[in-house]
Amino acid sequence: MSIATLSSPGTIGVGLVGSGFMGRAHAQAFRAVGGLFDLPLRPRLSMLADTTMDGATRAAASLGFEHACDDWRELVADPNVDLVAITTPNALHAPIALAALAAGKHVYCEKPLSVTLDEATRMCAAARAAGTVTAVGFNYLANPMLQVAREIVASGEIGEITFYRGIHAEDFMADPAAPFSWRCRPDQAGGALADIGSHALSMARFLLGDVERVFASLDTIHHRRPDPARPGTMLPVTIDDSAHMLLRFHDRPLTAHVCTTWLASGRDMQLGFEIAGTRGGLSFSQERFNELRLYRAGEAPGRSGFRTLHAGPAHGDYGAFCPAPGHQIGFGDLKTIEVARLLGAIAGHGTPIVDFDSAAMIAALSDAARRSSLEERWISLPRDAPAAAAAYASPANSEVDR
Repeated sequence: MSIATLSSPGTIGVGLVGSGFMGRAHAQAFRAVGGLFDLPLRPRLSMLADTTMDGATRAAASLGFEHACDDWRELVADPNVDLVAITTPNALHAPIALAALAAGKHVYCEKPLSVTLDEATRMCAAARAAGTVTAVGFNYLANPMLQVAREIVASGEIGEITFYRGIHAEDFMADPAAPFSWRCRPDQAGGALADIGSHALSMARFLLGDVERVFASLDTIHHRRPDPARPGTMLPVTIDDSAHMLLRFHDRPLTAHVCTTWLASGRDMQLGFEIAGTRGGLSFSQERFNELRLYRAGEAPGRSGFRTLHAGPAHGDYGAFCPAPGHQIGFGDLKTIEVARLLGAIAGHGTPIVDFDSAAMIAALSDAARRSSLEERWISLPRDAPAAAAAYASPANSEVDR
């Protein structure tokens, strides 16, 4: 589907599958984007699908959608839907996306792209065959301050990169009595690495480039959790509570450390990094994501140290939200930036922040980390991961610790 074949000239019909927290975030972004960005396409909230007709009807009325249904297949088949936004449980990402692509629709899917690497491979192939635009919700990368960090690294402003440490730590599973949920199910892409660690991995790739190989250790700390359906019963937990990964990059001679855990008591959203270079450094945390800390070497003795760059209109898309520096943007604004990039790409201007191919590379990296932990060895990844995704899990692409 090209811009010339949209259901209504100048607009794009949006179908949203799911109306939970992330579904509402998508809806609000589609509603806000036209008032903030000068776009060649205006989103039209056409249909919302949920698990029950009553729930779908109420959500559609609340979020401003024209129609509601209780079957995502009906939404995908509707000729007024040009773009399918998927905010369902992870296990439904692949079947909905594959059906939408087969119908010639654009697809905007939440992360992770799929539950398995095989599904991610098929989704990438289907997207290339369809020729439509895809995007995946790694919206933290939409932060204007991360764009600044990427430019600083790429320009050589802080010299040759010599050190990288990334982290995504939260505490929502820190209590051993926290109940068993979908997050504890391997068949739902459960585990700390898949659930939140993918953001730390995506950030490392965004800043430093493609990963050449990984060595990882994944740990399960709480081996049983309460069954919410049967009080007094415990269910076995086999997914990871934390992961530590060493990354080697195709184009950079350094070993990076990336870790993730959902057991970090006191941490709400410690997604961040530290980068050191031969002429300076950077430091960032999502908990203060309107700030980027920058250090430049060579200051006079007693005057050196990190200084804080505050987000402002000089920093890319921040200016669409506020004309003054230091007033801050929020999580929903990152989603709106992500949607603006997606709509621009559909209109032939630029690319999404993360498309299916890029998301498959992140999935491949996570898969390689899990295998590395199991086999206690380095696992290599091809540079062109989407094209060779079927080979990622092949023994031919593993190598002994070297």
